Amino acid sequence: MKMIDLNCDMGEAFGNYAMPNDDKLMDYISSANIACGFHAGDPGVMQQTVALAVKKGVAIGSHPGLPDLQGFGRREMKISASEAYQLTLYQIGALSGFVKAAGGKLNHVKAHGALYNMAAKDTVLAKAIVQAVYDFDPNLILYALAGSKMISEAKEKGILTASEVFADRSYQDDGTLTPRIASNALIGSEEDAINQVLGFALKQEVNSVNGNRISVTAETVCLHGDGEHAVAFAKLISERLKKEGISIKAPKR
Repeated sequence: MKMIDLNCDMGEAFGNYAMPNDDKLMDYISSANIACGFHAGDPGVMQQTVALAVKKGVAIGSHPGLPDLQGFGRREMKISASEAYQLTLYQIGALSGFVKAAGGKLNHVKAHGALYNMAAKDTVLAKAIVQAVYDFDPNLILYALAGSKMISEAKEKGILTASEVFADRSYQDDGTLTPRIASNALIGSEEDAINQVLGFALKQEVNSVNGNRISVTAETVCLHGDGEHAVAFAKLISERLKKEGISIKAPKR
């Protein structure tokens, strides 16, 4: 049976728990990437989101980002390799404490936003993030953009990887994501997004913005959880995958 993971970024709130989608979304996904306080989240939200994931049986991942609350971690910052290592290790450790206290197990790490995109192309940053994951726990899985520097560096280090693709993002002919500033960066049609996910899962292929079929390694699909119809979309994708005989399951270490 074919298998694929559905992951979602979660716990991206502050103060009183204010992410109503998280509870419902966890019924349809297999992995949760939980913000660790740098780009979003705080200790209270981290604790609540971890507890929710443990209750729902969803794999838990640390979601480290740049220290940029105002920009939600989506603005590039010039950081050194040592800074990338430190902020990654710090955030993994922070979330791990809540996971241990809740009786759960940390499964993976996935960088957030600008940090994710920078390290996808920058070998120095990729090495630093991979080293932080390795030093914390070499058995953790690194979720990273398919075909990116982070995937290749993790494999060289001997870390398990999950190549990530996106349900609602368009792709260029070289397999990279269309930059968010472009008008066609996001896929507006729900049916087109579902068909893209099915293409990933069944054929390991995706249509580029120019209509070309390109091969892509797809082991985990990112669903964005902050949209107005996020829960309904996750439910629909889950149902369509199962209808095609595809099991939704998180990669395990």
